[in-house]
Amino acid sequence: MKLLVFQHIECEHPGSMRQLLSSDGIDWDVVELDAGEDIPPLEDYDALWVMGGPMDVWEVEKHPWLVAEKAAIRTWVREMKKPYLGLCLGHQLLADALGGICGPQRPPEIGILDIELTQDGQMDSLFAGLPLRQKCLQWHSVQVVTPPNDTTILAKSIACPVQAMRVDRCAWSMQYHVEVESDTVANWADIPAYHDALIDTLGPEGFALMAEGAKEHLGDFEGYAGTIYRNFMSAVTKTDC
Repeated sequence: MKLLVFQHIECEHPGSMRQLLSSDGIDWDVVELDAGEDIPPLEDYDALWVMGGPMDVWEVEKHPWLVAEKAAIRTWVREMKKPYLGLCLGHQLLADALGGICGPQRPPEIGILDIELTQDGQMDSLFAGLPLRQKCLQWHSVQVVTPPNDTTILAKSIACPVQAMRVDRCAWSMQYHVEVESDTVANWADIPAYHDALIDTLGPEGFALMAEGAKEHLGDFEGYAGTIYRNFMSAVTKTDC
């Protein structure tokens, strides 16, 4: 099994799931799109993960590589029909690439917040073994407003009705983060756009509040990530997901 990972900033990587990949001996390649790296032939890979980033899906003039990335996602999901996992920006890119619509999240969702599985989410293979309600790390100012065709909504929150979705059978994505590690909040708070949004939303003590909340729930985050990882890898072994 060979995994391809699209990254949009160096510090937004697969996080806690890297150790799981290593333990399973999974061969995975990273394309750092913001650094100008080229997307390799998709035929060489069995699964695609698309991570988060500070840019917006519509900023194609500022980040022209978004055009090629969206085309690759569209080819992967609609034509190749191979397993996909998107987190935060990767969730939004899945929607945008397949004809959905993304727009501003007002107010932004930033903090350790609740999401809830929908009835479809409770029956979906990716979330098997997870609780109905979960604490998660949110750090986004954009949301999926209109999902693509063939989408099933899997999770929601009060502020954001499309917290997780599945497109067709094999493409899953989440607006929230499951890959959290002990240094995630500190690393992301060093990104100016993230730092400013954090302070604007949570106030001067925003970093301390976020770091404390992430530390308190880190064990749950790691457990949820492990469950999602195992469920996703199980899906990869099935030809029809």
